[in-house]
Amino acid sequence: MKPLQALNMELSHVPSSCMTCKNVCQEIHATWDQLNLVARALAHRTLAERRQIKEMYRAMFGEDFVEHLRRTHMANSKNEMCNTLYLWMLEPHERDAVLVNDAIERRVTDYKALIEIYTRQKLSQLFFTKHAYLAKFKRHMDQDMISEPSNSYQKLLLALAASQKSHHTDVSQHIAKCDAKRLYEARHCSTGGTDESLVLEIFSKRSIPQLRLALFSYKQIYGHDYTKALKKDTSGEFEEALRIAIKCVHNPAQYYSRMVNKSIKMGVTDARLLTRVMLGSTDAGMKEVRSAFEKMYGRKMQDAIRESLPDGDYRDFILALSNIP
Repeated sequence: MKPLQALNMELSHVPSSCMTCKNVCQEIHATWDQLNLVARALAHRTLAERRQIKEMYRAMFGEDFVEHLRRTHMANSKNEMCNTLYLWMLEPHERDAVLVNDAIERRVTDYKALIEIYTRQKLSQLFFTKHAYLAKFKRHMDQDMISEPSNSYQKLLLALAASQKSHHTDVSQHIAKCDAKRLYEARHCSTGGTDESLVLEIFSKRSIPQLRLALFSYKQIYGHDYTKALKKDTSGEFEEALRIAIKCVHNPAQYYSRMVNKSIKMGVTDARLLTRVMLGSTDAGMKEVRSAFEKMYGRKMQDAIRESLPDGDYRDFILALSNIP
């Protein structure tokens, strides 16, 4: 820790607008042994504010804030509050690298978690996520994700990874309508199943916004969502993977509201799932997720969380995340 005199000199030039940040850092440093108080000070902070807090904390106390959280998490690996707070304070690309590793290292790979990450990220963030993964785990993310022979989920993830390389920032209505018709043709091929090669070609060549527009065009032309065409009674592994990807791309707020509802019903039996979807909701837009939840389930998301989870620090932190503007 830095001597008080040196610290005061170092911070004497800090603008008054940053003094609140300084006070937060002092509060956090004084309450490390009370994680609920640390969480309360951080849960409602924006990404910019969290970055400022990390920088200020290092300047004041000469310590990496996130590294301290990581050590706390490692020492309390079964405490989901520690895990959630650690993930919350990571940079978004670093957080996704950790979530990818967690999905891959599970007894059965959690492909749904991987699809969520690959469909909500921009190209730049995916690039940095891969670098963060390499730095943290000393392995290449794409290689860890794909096995031989690859399954339907992996094929779709490779296509989504390729779609992130699209440099077109503008979307085309004409291309969207053409792709919508091709998606229809892919579902009505002569074999009776889905033409996987055609779908993968479309997904690999279009940006996420362009894919989203194609799915909207499909509904306008054919009167129903593409997922309705992927009937469960005639679908296999590829159609199952495709449904998840389409839901994430087509209407992220609706997808995450469903996942929040599913995870809070499970309570503490799978808190990792709730943590993942709540953090994903902050990336997708918490305000939109709250609105979709209320429209779908007829009650506020915060009320559902409060009623479903047991009292405690973890519930309080999840509630705080759910209230983010």
